[in-house]
Parts: sequence; C-alpha cells; structure tokens
Amino acid sequence: MQHAVVSRDEWLDARRSLLTREKAVTKARDKLNAERLALPWVAVDKDYVFDTADGRRSLAELFDGRSQLLVYHFMFGPDWDAGCTGCSFFADHIDGMLVHLNNHDVTLVCASRAPLDKIEAYKRRMGWQFPWVSSNGSDFNFDYHVSFTEEELASGSVEYNFTTIPRERAHDELPGMSAFYKDDQGRIFHTYSNYARGGEEGLGALMMLDYAPLGRNETGTLSFLKRRDEYDQKPVAGCCSG
Repeated sequence: MQHAVVSRDEWLDARRSLLTREKAVTKARDKLNAERLALPWVAVDKDYVFDTADGRRSLAELFDGRSQLLVYHFMFGPDWDAGCTGCSFFADHIDGMLVHLNNHDVTLVCASRAPLDKIEAYKRRMGWQFPWVSSNGSDFNFDYHVSFTEEELASGSVEYNFTTIPRERAHDELPGMSAFYKDDQGRIFHTYSNYARGGEEGLGALMMLDYAPLGRNETGTLSFLKRRDEYDQKPVAGCCSG
C-alpha cells in the first residue's frame, strides 16, 4: 500500500475522522456484548468426563469451585504429533490472563482429543502452565462441533460455526470456545460458543499488530504464524482458518 506523506494538520484531520469510526465500533461491540449476555441458555444433561493432571474429572469439576467455565477447544487430535499452530498462538496468551479471570469467578481450560500424555508433553515443550484436559473417549468435542468423525468428513460436509461447511474447509479438528455456567444447585448450562475467527479478540498479539504500520501483513488468515519455538525454522502452514 502506498501512503501519502502529509502535514501534521492533515494527518490530524484524517486521524480524527478515523477516531469517529473507531468509537462507533466500540459502541457497537458494547451492544453486541450485551446481546451475547442476553442469549438463552441450554441445560447440559450429558455426563462428560475428562482426563486431567489430577485424574479423571467431570465437567462440573472443571469449574474448580467457580460458577463460570470457558473451554477453549484446542485443535490437537489423538494421532497428531503437535498442537495446532493457531491454537498454540491463542494458548500463548492464556497464562497471563488466568489470575484475572480466576478472580472474576471464571475458570478457563483447554480441551483436546489428544491423550493426556501427548498434551502434557506438548505443554512442557511450550512452557505453559494453564489447565489442559483430554476429552479423548467422550462425546464432548463432537457434541460441540469441533471434532468430526471419518463418516462425517466422508459425507462431503460437516456442521461447524452454526452452518454447513464443505469437506475441503474442514479438518478432523477445528477451533472454538464454549462457555458454561453452574448454578447453586450444581446444574450446568451451555451459554455460548464461538468458532473460526469468532474468538479473534482473545488474540492480544493480533490486536496489537492491527496498530502496527504494516498491520497483520497476511496473505491468508494467520499466514505469518509459527509456533513460539519455531520462528528460526522454515514456515509452517497455518491450520486455523474461517
């Protein structure tokens, strides 16, 4: 992109014009957030069990004594050697925010279908501390439409991001986040899920790139991205798109 070089006064005029639109986006986001909070809830009536570093735990136990639970659906299939690059990018943001979420009555965990030993090994490689559980052997990933069976993929399309997408846009695993609430009687409700780029605001580094002079400088969604320990290696293809 070619940029005009102008006087400070001309730049201020352009910047103030953009600020007006930025404020409109902020107000629109506030309204959208209020509408998200007003969504109806769905009771969770299935007993999901996960493998964790502290043994087998139910969905209720993942709340860890809090009333709100965010589950990041981390793309890491049972036969994968490493977690998804894009999901790893999100995970790089988690440890610093956990203390703030926990003190706001929110627990955040990652969940993947990879077996726990693979998860723990990859977690050590990346140097992460956040809770990460294995949903392997349960219907959890399938029920929340982030994992797909061979039969579903062979059919030519899958249900993802509240619509039907063609096989060529699907993997056996796809990313997302789901929110749950547990009331005083121990009842659990599914309150929200987002998929594909729906959770992009959680990627703080990506938001900072939007302020940089060259922006994201992408040729495709997250095309610049590598795992944190691979930046001195050959680029790898991104696996999160939408």
